[in-house]
Amino acid sequence: MTSPHSPAEPNSAASPSSTGSLADLAADAYVYGYPLVFDVSMVSTSVQRGFGSLPPAPFNRFGHATKLATADAQFVSVNNDTVYSIAQVDLSGGPLLLHVPDTAGAYFVLQFVDVWSNNFAYLGKRATGTEESDWLLVPPRWTGTTPDGVRGVIEAPTAVVSVVGRFACDGPGDMPRVHALQQALTLTAPETGTHTSGLPSPDPDVPEELHFWEQLRVWTAAFPPAGPDQDHQERFQPLGLLEEGPSPYVNPSPELVDALTRGVAAGKARVEAASKPPTDGGRRPGSWEMNPHLFDYNLDHLGVGTIDAPQWKIADREASYLVRATAARVGLWGNHGYEAVYARTYTDAGGEQLNGSRSYTLRFEQPPPVGSFWSVTMYDTPDYYLVANPADRYSLGDRTPGLVYGEDGSLTVVIQRERPTDPAEAANWLPAPTGDFRPMIRLYTPGQPVLDGTYQLPPVVARS
Repeated sequence: MTSPHSPAEPNSAASPSSTGSLADLAADAYVYGYPLVFDVSMVSTSVQRGFGSLPPAPFNRFGHATKLATADAQFVSVNNDTVYSIAQVDLSGGPLLLHVPDTAGAYFVLQFVDVWSNNFAYLGKRATGTEESDWLLVPPRWTGTTPDGVRGVIEAPTAVVSVVGRFACDGPGDMPRVHALQQALTLTAPETGTHTSGLPSPDPDVPEELHFWEQLRVWTAAFPPAGPDQDHQERFQPLGLLEEGPSPYVNPSPELVDALTRGVAAGKARVEAASKPPTDGGRRPGSWEMNPHLFDYNLDHLGVGTIDAPQWKIADREASYLVRATAARVGLWGNHGYEAVYARTYTDAGGEQLNGSRSYTLRFEQPPPVGSFWSVTMYDTPDYYLVANPADRYSLGDRTPGLVYGEDGSLTVVIQRERPTDPAEAANWLPAPTGDFRPMIRLYTPGQPVLDGTYQLPPVVARS
């Protein structure tokens, strides 16, 4: 992040040098605000349209996916290991009572995410166990009385939050069990109150090219961040982001439009660059980018099920803004590393971009060290969506039936566009798209060798 800039009126005329400074400031503001805009947009999508097999659901009610995610799930890096149950929660009318069913030891996690994309609480096998329980989800600065029988209180940092539930599912035959758990997962109001169900709307008269800035202005005012972040965002006053009342973007000056437009382009480029592995030669060709600390940007609100410790917090607050934007770009609503680790690669062992025109192998000499399970999932680029294929296979892992292991216990995954003719290879086939792709490996409840970096994932090897 750059240093603070001197204040200026948002719509005032600007010299070329000051316009350049405003564009630099706008690039910083884009990186800072992108997670909020993307998150709230996905909250709105979830409520109004749903995504994939997840139907739309009004605020304060869970929407339940009826199957594992497939290629129709237009959501960045959506997983194919668990079945989603997602609730968009509006706490402006008061607390809600969350009932969690007994999963009889089966893996599940309920992840609580504020609109700035901060993971602030977890319930589930790792965090709180798998027995039946009730929890009170309360708005910021709540001072009420906790009802009897409630196991604990989860305080939300923002009035609107997402509860992202994932139930491990071993395939279509396991869906009846998962469906029963989904139906027992409920949100209710413990007392009479006014629970609004809506998001503040940006001014429709703002030109399309400034729509991002209007969204950021309105949603920043509605969902203020933590105090230190509020102090930081004061520097964006020259951009009009902190103005109340009528939008400054309805009739902005040409200089401001130019600065904001260039700022979006520069901010996007910064996020995209941070989303790709380093190219400075410091990494082995084909190595997996596995960062257990990609979601460590929440520095202020760490509640039930989180680990509030220095090793799980980014020390530099300003540096955390780019990390947060990168995490939203490549895996919105991803978990902290102690819940799940995500590894991704774009190149093969020779350093070449992965592409469906070639055939590859991914050989695990030993299974990854995990407490729950692991998988490898195929995504296209640049959207990071699941890839449609005739086998309807989007991932495979240690729970995939019919995999063929070597006599030494190794597992060789075959990655290519066409189904292999060899039966053993077909059993271990992960279909690839026609163009470039980016696979992701997920390690659920990763072992210490994963977290400390002593375990290394094998590279994807191109076949001759």
